[in-house]
Amino acid sequence: MKYHISQGKQSDLNKLDTGYKLTSQRSMAVCLPTTSLLSSNRVHIVTWNVGSAVPPDDITSLFGPHAGDGSIDMFIIGLQEVNSMLNKRLKDALFTDQWSELCMDTLSRFGYVLVASQRMQGVLLLVFSKFCHLPFLREVQTEKTRTGLGGYWGNKGGVSARMMLFGHPVCFLNCHLPAHMRNLEQRMEDFESILQQQQFEGVTASGVLDHDVVFWFGDLNFRIEDYDIHVVKSAIDSNKLPLLWERDQLNIAKNSESILDGFLEGPLKFPPTYKFDVGTHTYDTSSKKRKPAWTDRILWRLRCTGSPVPTHNAALQRGLTSWLGGATKVVQQSYRSHMGYTCSDHKPVSAVFSLHFPFKVDLPLVTLDYEKEWTKVSDATVRFTVRSSFQRSSWDWVAIYKVGFKHYKDYVAYLWAKVDHGSQVTFAEEDLPREAGEYILGFYSNNMNTIIGVTSPFQVRTFSAAGDSSDVSSEDDSTLVLLAPASSRSPSPGKSKRRHRRSRSPAHPNTPIPSLQGLSLHPRSLDGLQSSRLPCSVAKKERLVSPQDTLTSPISPLTPRSPLSPGSGVSAPEALIAAILGEHSPAQVPPTGGRLPGKSGETGL
Repeated sequence: MKYHISQGKQSDLNKLDTGYKLTSQRSMAVCLPTTSLLSSNRVHIVTWNVGSAVPPDDITSLFGPHAGDGSIDMFIIGLQEVNSMLNKRLKDALFTDQWSELCMDTLSRFGYVLVASQRMQGVLLLVFSKFCHLPFLREVQTEKTRTGLGGYWGNKGGVSARMMLFGHPVCFLNCHLPAHMRNLEQRMEDFESILQQQQFEGVTASGVLDHDVVFWFGDLNFRIEDYDIHVVKSAIDSNKLPLLWERDQLNIAKNSESILDGFLEGPLKFPPTYKFDVGTHTYDTSSKKRKPAWTDRILWRLRCTGSPVPTHNAALQRGLTSWLGGATKVVQQSYRSHMGYTCSDHKPVSAVFSLHFPFKVDLPLVTLDYEKEWTKVSDATVRFTVRSSFQRSSWDWVAIYKVGFKHYKDYVAYLWAKVDHGSQVTFAEEDLPREAGEYILGFYSNNMNTIIGVTSPFQVRTFSAAGDSSDVSSEDDSTLVLLAPASSRSPSPGKSKRRHRRSRSPAHPNTPIPSLQGLSLHPRSLDGLQSSRLPCSVAKKERLVSPQDTLTSPISPLTPRSPLSPGSGVSAPEALIAAILGEHSPAQVPPTGGRLPGKSGETGL
């Protein structure tokens, strides 16, 4: 049974001023019964050491046979050894890397949106979610810890993303630990160092192990002890894998290392995923003849006590939390390798989990009221209602997204939702989609660094072209104009009433041009010419456009922690130094009149 605890039903519940809808499997006196049981949330995790390889053309099979049926709520992708040669790292710092782009292209087709990303040299973590879940993924932050060369080099270490998932703290940790049989102790020390150093700001679950659920995965590099290579291969060929489980270093360490207390793993029913000759399904035949091992693993850990029901009444909180059944439950539904991929000396590994929460916080902070079909310009008025607990900002905005969008900046158009303009926005004709199809509306909160309200898909019919299109018919399509690259927002809400189509993320108009960082020649579209305020003499000159101005987004379009985001005021030499060290951009200085979109360390959608 589902229930909605509503205020004013009983005297005790009048104090339950949470602003949340709480859904539970258990019934109570104030329940609003329905016919369905509380559904679980399904999370699909992939880990793969890609060995600096170029991505294959198609990775859809990594996401299982049900990627397109909507049965998975979130996809988590952890990669290791993404090509981090100097030239590649500098390019990836300025543009979206190939692996991120491929994952976004693949999953956006099925309605999944990039929520967070974090990269540290070759270690990359990507978090995707159904767009309908975006309002309930809050307090999103990312962290990274270098452990290579005594903590100075990021070829080894861990990257993580944490969030409140329907009111419950969940953390995803992708690690690449030291290699070789002899380095077991170093692996344990590095893992402990990662757990100690990764601290999240301003949240109750400040450490990794403070979260209700932790998923730990990656190239953990644990090996098979004692048996020589012939015994290991013979056991694999004869499908006697349990014989090898007994000598697996991770299985042994779980019984002796306190840092691994509580971590669980499903049975290893697939052959060891390392080391293969690249391009084949044959274990290592080189002169080194590495012994096969299960280096690529996915584990999880549950906290003993679950999150309390959100209420300011301590006694009621304790009662409801106990009554609802306490901790979150995790069930592993599959754990497998993907032996068909041959571009690396490792095989990918994936696992599917069902998360059963004792309650769910699933009431959005903002609801949007809109016409269910847009056939004329007057339909493009959007009204929104905010909960009393939500603090608005003049930097909030409402955007139109085409179904299949990749991340929160992949919009068609947006409008500032300024506090002094009430609770509605109206898109002008020139901002409306030119292509008929399905779209959604999203409300982005600057304070929370995330989308906190979305609509269901609605139909947009083809609108006629703007009336001033004739004014640009004589312009040359290849006209280029000198413009500053975009930064975090544009324009300042108090200085311009101009609406914006997609091509630049919200950025302040007075952002100074950095030292031509990441600039490239890019033809200006006719749409862009319509809104140009530049005189014709300037409009005929070359336009230098930041990579962020193009349709290709930076690796992490979500966060000030993204590596050297174009428009951040970082010079090319600084970008080069940061790329060498595997760092993100140095501390950014906001332009005059502007502010950075969030705290360092936060990655919001």
